[in-house]
Amino acid sequence: MTPPKSTLVYQAIADNVQRVVRGKPDVVRLAVAALLAEGHLLLEDVPGLGKTTLARCVARSVGGSWNRIQFTPDLLPGDVTGVMVYHQNAERFEFHPGGIFANVVLADEINRGTPKTQSALLEVMSERRATVDSVVHEVPRPFLVVATQNPIEMEGTYRLPEAQLDRFLMRLSVGYPDLSSEVLVVMSDCAQVSPDDLSPVVGIPELEAAIAEVRASHIDLAVCEYAVRIAAGTREHSAVRWGASPRGSIALVRAAQAIAATDGRLFVTPDDIKAVAEPVLAHRLVLTPDAELGRRQPASVVAEVLAAVAVPATAG
Repeated sequence: MTPPKSTLVYQAIADNVQRVVRGKPDVVRLAVAALLAEGHLLLEDVPGLGKTTLARCVARSVGGSWNRIQFTPDLLPGDVTGVMVYHQNAERFEFHPGGIFANVVLADEINRGTPKTQSALLEVMSERRATVDSVVHEVPRPFLVVATQNPIEMEGTYRLPEAQLDRFLMRLSVGYPDLSSEVLVVMSDCAQVSPDDLSPVVGIPELEAAIAEVRASHIDLAVCEYAVRIAAGTREHSAVRWGASPRGSIALVRAAQAIAATDGRLFVTPDDIKAVAEPVLAHRLVLTPDAELGRRQPASVVAEVLAAVAVPATAG
């Protein structure tokens, strides 16, 4: 039986990325699933674990355009969205696009940008367009923002607000490699294997077709209700002040559709919902002050909600 086109696209990108990113198949799978869902990805971890490398590998695996924006405190909103520039010879203003006008945008160390600059991403991440001087400019499709941030460094950083976090489909942590994987990483560096050595393995038409196929994949009503119950369960948890919104429910289903495609299926099961619940929902939760003082983690709250919500008996 021939695998779905979206599965073949996933496998091509994942294999290409893992030429450089060693020992992290689950992280790579989720990162490529975010791409197939055309959802934005936040990579959060301590320095040196390959966040930027993973983002660059995903960007270079796709045949479309990609830009890297290095966020710093002096970065301006116009550097992100673009500006209108007056050309004296032509006696008119012309739009000079910013870094977001690409299929894949790497927002490196996004929490080093000021809140004003971070907010320049709000519209484009939600609506795939940017308004500059009251003129709307569409960005290329598909469009994906892959952002990185360091959660332990406070100096010169600005915490991402909840509205910004909610626009990311998933938040992933790369994590430390095991011993054998770290040996492979070091050997790859000695052999000078880097993201720059990767060539595109999927063109934009192929990726667009894969995204459309994923979006059209079947989800049973009972499975959809299961996803909604999980999102609603985060709002009712005693440790949560603000739970996942309906946008979180939609994100949960879209991510599950993509993760099903990575497994060769065009239908969603409850296990797919479970597989993406933590990376999709945890960053959307605002814990109560008592829970924060008790060092509760959003991921543990999501796990408790999953344990409490009954799996639909009629689903496959």
